[in-house]
Amino acid sequence: MNDRLLRALRREPVDVTPVWFMRQAGRSLPRYRQIRADRSMAEILADPPAAAEVTALPLEYFPVDAAVLFADLSTPFEAAGLRVDMVEGVGPVVQNPIESEADVGRLRRFDPRADLAHVLEHVKLVSGRLDVPVVGFVGAPLTLCSYLIRGPRSRNLEETKAFLWSEPAASDRLLGFWADQLAEFAVAQAEAGAGAIQVFDSWAGALSPALYESRVAPHSRRLLDRLREEGIPSIHFLTGNPALLPPAARAGGDALGVDWRLPLDEAWEAVGTDRAIQGNLDPTALLAGEEIARREARDVLRRAGGRPGHIFNLGHGMLPATDPAVVRAVVEEVHGFDATAPAEER
Repeated sequence: MNDRLLRALRREPVDVTPVWFMRQAGRSLPRYRQIRADRSMAEILADPPAAAEVTALPLEYFPVDAAVLFADLSTPFEAAGLRVDMVEGVGPVVQNPIESEADVGRLRRFDPRADLAHVLEHVKLVSGRLDVPVVGFVGAPLTLCSYLIRGPRSRNLEETKAFLWSEPAASDRLLGFWADQLAEFAVAQAEAGAGAIQVFDSWAGALSPALYESRVAPHSRRLLDRLREEGIPSIHFLTGNPALLPPAARAGGDALGVDWRLPLDEAWEAVGTDRAIQGNLDPTALLAGEEIARREARDVLRRAGGRPGHIFNLGHGMLPATDPAVVRAVVEEVHGFDATAPAEER
């Protein structure tokens, strides 16, 4: 099996830098668009063989070193008793949002092995057919809660931040509920065959370091500590605010996934070089054509400096207009990069 990703997470030497892309199984692939012409995303996710086909699909286009589970962060919502609509261009919209501590009390604790069995069957199917690890994932407690609090989420999380400040007991209870439930869901994915788990805190960047560290990081730590105790490799992904990298690193994760707002070497210093790092090509570089995408990829790799523990990825998800041929060229660039060669030869 190709275990470059898992070795990099342990900061062990690898023959070439492992590479995969967030949202690699999705809208940018012609075959995926054909599949979606006949079926909604919800229908695919409810059908484990179909979902497994989409998860494996990127390897038909480019030789990445991991397959990321085709799923949605909102998958656990209905298991917890929430009614959710998937709104095009908006994402999951909860019909019964959290307004008070009483609403938190109505959330239903669930067993992912029973209530999300279709996701686990998807993991088993795809992990059994691929020779690369499957990256399972969950949302971080804050990012999950940002969809639940006081109606449709604004881009700056005004409702969520106000709730954190004005309802400290309710917000702690809500974040704690999801820390425990998401940890159990992540463990169940690993039991089903996922080789690593990525914890997405896609909306944490809207917070100040003080608010993040005091109110949010303890709950992320609770989730990530559970994965560490279970021996499950983890990637803790943050975006939007480089000032959060040090407290996010303290919250845990075998690797920190970082966006493009800091050069990789600076981000690695902020995270700590005793930790693996994932990133951090700007996704829009893939829209600028093969030559520019290769050049920008080389810059990321130079900044990594050949140190063990680098996983090449984008700083966020692949954009729908991305050309798979450009992605394949970047994979070739990453796999062909020689960190020991003189700078003028790279």
